[in-house]
Amino acid sequence: MASICPVLPVFLVVLAALATTSNSHGDGNLTLRCHPDQAATLLQLKKSFSFLRYPSPLESWQDGTDCCLWEGVGCSNSSGYVTALELGGCGLYSQGLDPAIFRLTSLQLLDLSMNDFGLYSLPASGFERLSLLTHLNLSNSGFQGQIPIGIVGLVNLISLDLSGLYEPNDDSVYGYDSVYNLLSLQEPSFQILLANLSNLRELYLDGVDMSSSGDWCHALAKSLPHLRVLSLSSCQLRRPICPLLSNLHSLTVINLQDNFYETTAPFPEFFMDFLNLSVLRLGSTNLQGWFPCRTFESKTLRVLDLSFNENLSGHMPNFSNTSSLETMMLDVTNFSFGKPGSFSNFKSLQALSLDVDFAFMEHQSSLGIHTSLRHLELTQMDSTKDLGLILSWIGDLQNLASLELRGWNFSWKSFSSVAKLKNLRSLSMYYCSFTKPLLPAIGNLVNLRSLVIHRCELNGPMPSAIGDLADLESLEITADDFLGPIPSAIGNLRSLKSLEINAHGLLGPIPSSIGNLSSLIRLEISASEFSGPMPAAICNLSNLEALEIYSSGFSGPIPYAVGLLKKLTSLWLRECSFSGKIPNSVFNLTRLIELDLSFNLLSGEVPASVFTIPTLQHLDIQSNQLSGSIQDFNATSSHLLSVDLSTNELTGNIPMSFFQLTSLVYLDIGWNNLVGLVDLSLFRRLGNLIHLTLSNNNLSVVDMDAEGKNSPSTYLPRLMRLELASCNLTGFPSSLTHLNQLSYLDLSCNRISGPIPKWIWVTWNISLTYLNLSHNFLSIIQLTSYVLPFDRLETLDLSSNQLQGQIPMPSPSAFFLDYSNNNFSSVLPNFTFYLGQEFRISKNKISGHIPNSICDSTISVLDLSFNNFSGQIPSCLIEDGYTSVLNLRENQFGGVLPNNIKDQCFLHTLDLNNNKIEGQLPRTLTKCLQLEFLDVGNNHIVGTFPTWLGILPRLRVLVMRSNRFYGSMGGDLHSNDNPGEYFSSLQVLDVASNNFFGNLSPDWFEGLKSMMAELNTTGYIIRAVNGSYEDPYQDTVAIYYKSIYRTFDKILTTFTAIDLSNNSFDGTIPGSLGRLISLHVLNMSGNAFTGDIPQEFGGMTQLESLDLSQNQLSGEIPEALTNLTFLGILNLCNNQLVGRIPRSGQFFGTFQNSSFEGNLGLCGPPLSNPCGIPPAPPSVARGEKSSHVDVILFLFVGLGFGIGFAAAILMRWGLIGK
Repeated sequence: MASICPVLPVFLVVLAALATTSNSHGDGNLTLRCHPDQAATLLQLKKSFSFLRYPSPLESWQDGTDCCLWEGVGCSNSSGYVTALELGGCGLYSQGLDPAIFRLTSLQLLDLSMNDFGLYSLPASGFERLSLLTHLNLSNSGFQGQIPIGIVGLVNLISLDLSGLYEPNDDSVYGYDSVYNLLSLQEPSFQILLANLSNLRELYLDGVDMSSSGDWCHALAKSLPHLRVLSLSSCQLRRPICPLLSNLHSLTVINLQDNFYETTAPFPEFFMDFLNLSVLRLGSTNLQGWFPCRTFESKTLRVLDLSFNENLSGHMPNFSNTSSLETMMLDVTNFSFGKPGSFSNFKSLQALSLDVDFAFMEHQSSLGIHTSLRHLELTQMDSTKDLGLILSWIGDLQNLASLELRGWNFSWKSFSSVAKLKNLRSLSMYYCSFTKPLLPAIGNLVNLRSLVIHRCELNGPMPSAIGDLADLESLEITADDFLGPIPSAIGNLRSLKSLEINAHGLLGPIPSSIGNLSSLIRLEISASEFSGPMPAAICNLSNLEALEIYSSGFSGPIPYAVGLLKKLTSLWLRECSFSGKIPNSVFNLTRLIELDLSFNLLSGEVPASVFTIPTLQHLDIQSNQLSGSIQDFNATSSHLLSVDLSTNELTGNIPMSFFQLTSLVYLDIGWNNLVGLVDLSLFRRLGNLIHLTLSNNNLSVVDMDAEGKNSPSTYLPRLMRLELASCNLTGFPSSLTHLNQLSYLDLSCNRISGPIPKWIWVTWNISLTYLNLSHNFLSIIQLTSYVLPFDRLETLDLSSNQLQGQIPMPSPSAFFLDYSNNNFSSVLPNFTFYLGQEFRISKNKISGHIPNSICDSTISVLDLSFNNFSGQIPSCLIEDGYTSVLNLRENQFGGVLPNNIKDQCFLHTLDLNNNKIEGQLPRTLTKCLQLEFLDVGNNHIVGTFPTWLGILPRLRVLVMRSNRFYGSMGGDLHSNDNPGEYFSSLQVLDVASNNFFGNLSPDWFEGLKSMMAELNTTGYIIRAVNGSYEDPYQDTVAIYYKSIYRTFDKILTTFTAIDLSNNSFDGTIPGSLGRLISLHVLNMSGNAFTGDIPQEFGGMTQLESLDLSQNQLSGEIPEALTNLTFLGILNLCNNQLVGRIPRSGQFFGTFQNSSFEGNLGLCGPPLSNPCGIPPAPPSVARGEKSSHVDVILFLFVGLGFGIGFAAAILMRWGLIGK
């Protein structure tokens, strides 16, 4: 939520014209009252605001009173007209700027800074009516979009501040997010904006996007000859500082930080000719070359910031005159000292920022004499350097009030020097490390007001000495290696106003002494390992305004006593394990603005009272277990701006009260079980709505405005995001044509048929970033061109429809394109020109070659599977290593695979199954250390078994079936030092239907660690790490099932299988296979194995399918197989087994004849021949070996088979006839 911004000085200069202005602090004897129409305008403006601060700063604005005496209002003594409106930092919220303000045409000073206008655009017209304005400040107020053209006509402007970068005051403890502007300059351009503003003395545009402002220097020099303050930091300026700026000789402040990233330039030495220059900020401006020494001798320069210009060199001279510098920042530069003692001339220096290496050059005597130094920042770039000398002079800086240390490696002695700073008020340590627990010495800093420990390596418990800092007002600890509990001594910090703890190593319980922090205003606890209920002591903090607990292990019910914290404006209890109902006491928090209880285990109904908390603006209870229907409530007094009830179990209809929440900006009720007919036209009452999600309920959404009678101005003119997935739509709602601002549209998983209308490509060609029309029945795309002219499109998903013809491509290229599962027959001849990061066109009817121009793209995920592509695979797709997913499955590609893969290979998935690839597997695949999925089955590849792939640490799936591989399997493992480390992550191995022969080495299975223990029991889906955020790429394995390929999507990490069938392996089956206790499927059929079935197989307790048929196995069936209680498929047919079939197992006796036939020596149930009677000779000799052997995967549905194979794979059956 918006920050409550401190009130800043409005301007440095107040015009003489305003000296005659009266305000609430003026002469109380004035009899002239403000004009009634002006008072009415101000009251209308007040009505447009919600308040983020209590009491309201506009309480004095009451009808019937003199508006000239209202807070923040100034009037002319002579006319009574309003001339000044100073509302900066008043904690106001509004959905955009009310145009009523433009009726105050006498305004000379307008300050709305440090408020929150909801990221709305500034009005396109209206500012031109405020022609008398001399001072305009809209900084950090949550505006976005183009700077309006009306400002161009404000010819009397002396100061203009539209900046959007704000650093919170160190004393601010409220903890709300800071508000920024997101403004840009395109139309009008920078040149046009300044053309008529020749009176301007101060210009602040920090954070405004000026990337399209080419010759910005020329515009300034031409239009603003009297400019004194120029502040354009972080404006994305591209062209460097030019000599034309030398014409602005009146400049006193220059701030151009964080610009010019694309070009380098020398320091503009002409700045030193500006006689009145007092502030020069050029940090992070890509300066290079030599810095002029005379700058340090300037008589007027007070602030010099050259930080983060790594290629800027210079040295600190030893000069005779005393420098006027008060602030100097030289960290991350290439400066050096001229000679020892150089710092002795900086008598006025109050703030200093240096690299430790730079400071290390200077003698202690010179650095330590700066009694004026108040603020010091030191960054250590070389962690091996001894800091003793530096810290010894830090300990002598007894007047130091603020110390910031970055990247320091502390020893006991070094930190004890810091602890000598008795007058230190603020200590911040970022990314520091301590060789052993050192922080107890921090208790010596008895005057400390603020302590920040951010991402430091602390190696120990939180020191109880923190409790000695009696004056501490703000404590922020963000660390990963604090061990143990929070010390009870923290309760001694009676002055503490803000406490933020983000530390993974902290354990509970939180000490009850935390309830002693009587001054605490803000408490944030996150990313901790606390467990159990939320401490009751927290509910004693009666001054608390913000309570934020998230990403922690707290559980149990939300304490009823939370409702006693009457001053709460923000309550976050999210991403924990809170359960039970939402306590009614929460509804008594009459100042509450934010309520976030999301991502918990809360149950019961959503209380209607939650919607009627009078001050509540933001309600988020998504991702719980809330159920029942949402009851209607009285919405007339509601100030709700955002409501998120998504991902619960809510039922019933959408309450009509929702359509009366006229202030609503954000509404998400997706992923529930809501029912009923919903008319989209009802939502036009919510004219401020920006985000609407109804997806994935049981709703039937219709559009009663079928004839489009409502004008665009009356139907959700601000809507930017609309999600209507799975809403039973049968067509495109006609009201969509009115939504000109739409940037995100999801209509997937509906029943929309017919054409995609042409207006979709026209209406939103500028605004749209995301379009998902997948899983419908669309058949035609209405187009004027197959190149879609989108300016900002990032995601286009048209998959799973019935679309035909040529695939249209957006220009410029989108990040994610999915046209899979359609009937497309062709692509653009130059389609590779339009590729972004992901391109998916699987399961279409497209033929042809992949052009070599694809090598010029930045493709990361390429899926052309199940088409008719042919020719050779462009070598760059494999060799360059930039592609993370390459799926060319089920095409006609031929040739050999390239063998010059680069060292930096990011390949995760390589699927070439069922093509016509020849030659050998490239050995340079071993450079692809991210490779998890390799499927080259059903090709013409030759060679011996690629044991060398075993070094890939992440390889999970290896499919080589139906090729021309030969020789023994794993015979060269003995040549390696650690054969047990090979294939350690492998879960699926399929080498069926090749020409492998010989004995299986017992050592070969020693490396299959993922099958030896239940290491992967979480069931994560194997997916490409570089896949799209919206739709991560999921690999697919195709397995024979009764002569039909069935595709298994979403392979879980719990799925393990080995298929060695239809080869010529012989000898005994190694008993070491029995160590693979996590194996689910084992198929060794169609070989020439001899000897007994290993007794060790009885240890494979997760085995669900075992096929040893069509071998030459002998002996009895081991009784140990009856231990396999999950075994659902057993095939021992056509061997030479003898003896009684075991019946002792609970489930073993359920197998039928078909599991054992073709073994003449077997007897007993379920076979018909009883034991003890010699078997009759066979009437028909055993036939030839089958040309192929199916891998039979049994999917359990009955009782008693454990999790079953169905739990190991989430699947979609795709039948592909062979």
